[in-house]
Amino acid sequence: MKSKRAKVAIIGMGRVGATFAYALSLKRLVNEIAVVDVDADRAEGEAMDLRHGLPLIGPMNIRSGGYEVCKGADIVVITAGAGQKPGQTRLELLENNARVVHSIASGLMELGEAPILIVATNPVDVLTHRLLAQTGFPASRVMGSGTVLDSSRLRQMLAGELHVDVRGVHAHIIGEHGDSELAVWSRANVSGIPLADFCAGRGVTYDAAFRERIQSGVRRAAYEIIARKGSTAYAVGVALCRIVEAIVRDEKSVLTVSTAVKGLYGLPDVSLSLPCVIGEDGIEMIADSPLAEDERKALEASAAVLLQTDASLGAPA
Repeated sequence: MKSKRAKVAIIGMGRVGATFAYALSLKRLVNEIAVVDVDADRAEGEAMDLRHGLPLIGPMNIRSGGYEVCKGADIVVITAGAGQKPGQTRLELLENNARVVHSIASGLMELGEAPILIVATNPVDVLTHRLLAQTGFPASRVMGSGTVLDSSRLRQMLAGELHVDVRGVHAHIIGEHGDSELAVWSRANVSGIPLADFCAGRGVTYDAAFRERIQSGVRRAAYEIIARKGSTAYAVGVALCRIVEAIVRDEKSVLTVSTAVKGLYGLPDVSLSLPCVIGEDGIEMIADSPLAEDERKALEASAAVLLQTDASLGAPA
């Protein structure tokens, strides 16, 4: 896929969808952006607002409409659905947003095409898994935004603790995008130096209390932001841009998107986040690498949470 010819459709123009569209236009990753929302006036208003900035950015086709404007899209990003309210968990959003995503998938399938689908609607892991079952698309072409944002938060927090450029911090959050997610401490490093060694060199105590404080900060980040400003938008918009960039530029980037993982690490039939190689055809491979025993158990527990939650919806339609 060549970025100059790429088209991205965004379904859902709430705060996340609009912020993502804005970030996508600024990065000039694609030639065309199509925006869709149940509120057609809102979608057209967002498209107009974005178009008015193009003389200062560069040529790009930005338009709104119904599902017909998604035709020919290389990538469709789904951000529609209810947002997370203060004190509400992502999993509590499930029933309403499952109906929303199911309806969107039905509309897209009527176009008779098979774009790469990226889900950002929460709870993203369960909805990604449901979308995969509903569409019958290859697993490589259906992914959730997963823990790309959570991993970014982890890296930022570690960089702050260690007073180091965040670009040299390599660490991942895997599992559910939610309260059961886990940091892979056994593989975390700073420019190839194991995290424990780097902490020692910086005079930072690397112990269970340190790890729990950082991991808890990542898990609580969305709740803290929502309590203060009502929603998250900027960082998730950037995270979605990063995934799209890896696809349209065929970067072979390793990102922790949500994907079907049945059989890996002995996991059940769920979708959750693991490091994946992302290129022009979507997910090229899941990086299957050893986990510490406590990490493996935590990942199994995270999968069990998702399996139970998915089962609560009943059989996929």
